Amino acid sequence: MSNGPGLDFEVQIAELEGRIQELERQTERTNEIEAEIRSLRLELVEQLRDTYGSLNPWQTVQVARHKNRPYTKDYLNLAFDEFVELHGDKHFGDDRAMLSGFAKIDRFKVMVLGHQKGRTYKERAACHFGCAHPEGYRKAMIKMRLAEKYQLPLICFIDTPGAYPGVGAEERGQAQVIAESMFKMSRLRIPVICVVIGEGGSGGALGIGVGDRVAVLQHAYYSVISPEGCAGILWKSHEYAPKAAESLRFTSSDLSRLGVVDDVLEEPLGGAHRDHHQMASRMKTYLSKTLSALEKKSPDDLVAERYDKFRKIGVFVESPESFAS
Repeated sequence: MSNGPGLDFEVQIAELEGRIQELERQTERTNEIEAEIRSLRLELVEQLRDTYGSLNPWQTVQVARHKNRPYTKDYLNLAFDEFVELHGDKHFGDDRAMLSGFAKIDRFKVMVLGHQKGRTYKERAACHFGCAHPEGYRKAMIKMRLAEKYQLPLICFIDTPGAYPGVGAEERGQAQVIAESMFKMSRLRIPVICVVIGEGGSGGALGIGVGDRVAVLQHAYYSVISPEGCAGILWKSHEYAPKAAESLRFTSSDLSRLGVVDDVLEEPLGGAHRDHHQMASRMKTYLSKTLSALEKKSPDDLVAERYDKFRKIGVFVESPESFAS
């Protein structure tokens, strides 16, 4: 698909793509032109491999936020066979930032929850730019209970800079409802798979992030706070967001090394935004394989292993000298 204006570190990539498109638009395609196109395509592949093989944390954030990156609805359309959306939290309203519904993938009937950002500005505004309100998490908990009642595995797609920070959201119990959602997920007697597909920011991500398997896409990030939020607290300015990104250790390689995630899903060359279909195919393969493995476990084992998994995150060692000081 068209990627629109490139990111600031993609100048050479954009130039190569522009030259290729210009040659392909020519009506008379001589052997020399075809040869040049092939040469430029090979050069483009090498440039993409070099660039995306050495992204720094701030560049990873930019890729995770790319406007053409596949969202929850894209995966539902491309990787799943069926989807029936469910609405409302039975208390306040329907939060469009939190998508939920019944779905089918291969032979598995599942319940899907996921953040949704929207493509156009109108859609993004309606979805609060992927920042769910308390009613979004209450809706999610209702669907969790429904999935447990009918013994349907739960799949969660995480893609949010954080829960909605407005006064109204706080008045309706934002922090409390996220805590309740995490507690509910920790005790679900069904398989739970969570995948960070773009941004995984703060409690907004954790609200649907407690699973038997937690995966992250190669160029996504998963963090206790956004880089801008961290910079604002520590350095009193969002200008230090790149520095904060370096310190937060939230890239897929960091998360895997620290044991925060179980799996890293490789993205197509140049990022998931360059090939939705290929990324959706990899997502489908991963979900089907993981569901097949989890369905063999008893409900008691799922709950016990999930508890142990999250208890081990953040383990640290203190030297005897530290106690004496």
